[in-house]
Amino acid sequence: MGKNQQGYIIEFVQMGTAVKVSAIDPVTNIEVSTVGSVHHSERHMTNVAVRKLEYRIAKEREAGRLKSRS
Repeated sequence: MGKNQQGYIIEFVQMGTAVKVSAIDPVTNIEVSTVGSVHHSERHMTNVAVRKLEYRIAKEREAGRLKSRS
């Protein structure tokens, strides 16, 4: 597990020929996961997970379940 540039926590778990990547925002405690092939780069999988997390955070804000960051 480690943090990326945005401050999200990223975790990789290999399961056979697949890798589960979880991205967690420590501010909102929102977590998302994605699964990809072990043949994809770590950078690619991180980008996919972060984009999914940022999409989810935006949707939660739109729905009024989160306050906007100042």
